[in-house]
Amino acid sequence: MPRFIDSLTGSDWFGYFARIVLTSMFWMSGLAKMLDFDAGVAEMAHFGLEPAPFFNAAVALTQLFGSAFIIANRLTWLGAGMLAVFTALTIPIAHAFWAMEEPMRTLEFYFVAEHVTVIGALMVVAWKSNHPETSNTVAAAA
Repeated sequence: MPRFIDSLTGSDWFGYFARIVLTSMFWMSGLAKMLDFDAGVAEMAHFGLEPAPFFNAAVALTQLFGSAFIIANRLTWLGAGMLAVFTALTIPIAHAFWAMEEPMRTLEFYFVAEHVTVIGALMVVAWKSNHPETSNTVAAAA
């Protein structure tokens, strides 16, 4: 790997920024659910999650705490696990493409593929938080 890239990706600020970007979809959604609680409750009710106020609070707190753990690089494995499980649960609840008609079936399938990719990224975060010494080994193999 070029020295500049190694220096860039090895810096603390890069890791911090990367964790903020990775979790942005979660903490932005969590903040939105807390700042406009009624809209979040309506979203939960739309997907049949009752009591909707409880589910809105639980989802928002999961998104915010999971993101915070990853961004702070403390209990990172827990934050990644929380967000990965949450993301996996959204598939049958909000993106059940197999029960839809076209063109929504294909669109929702792509959402599911993106969700699976995000789950994979969260798995890498959990793995790296437990094995930080493997970064040079992985980079050398690439």
